[in-house]
Amino acid sequence: MPSTDAPSSPSATRSDFASASVPRHLARGAVGFGALVAAFALIPAFGPATLLLAPVGLVALRGCPTCWAIGLAQTLSRGRLRRECVDGRCELKPGRAAT
Repeated sequence: MPSTDAPSSPSATRSDFASASVPRHLARGAVGFGALVAAFALIPAFGPATLLLAPVGLVALRGCPTCWAIGLAQTLSRGRLRRECVDGRCELKPGRAAT
């Protein structure tokens, strides 16, 4: 059975780390990095209980700060390029205009 590179549905084109919009992605970053910094910076004032903020930060960043940064790049570039494959040869073509 021949394999195709074309996604079967629009949801299949969604990347793993990108957000729906840049402001939403930046908000997730603010919550994630803020929670991680607070988890360690507040230990002297409130004790080890503040470490409970660390998982909140990691969930907001979808696992790690690097994952968030990759997602930011994916969110910014979404729709600017598309891959087109014909007869086993794939090329990058300009996509729709960025909104």
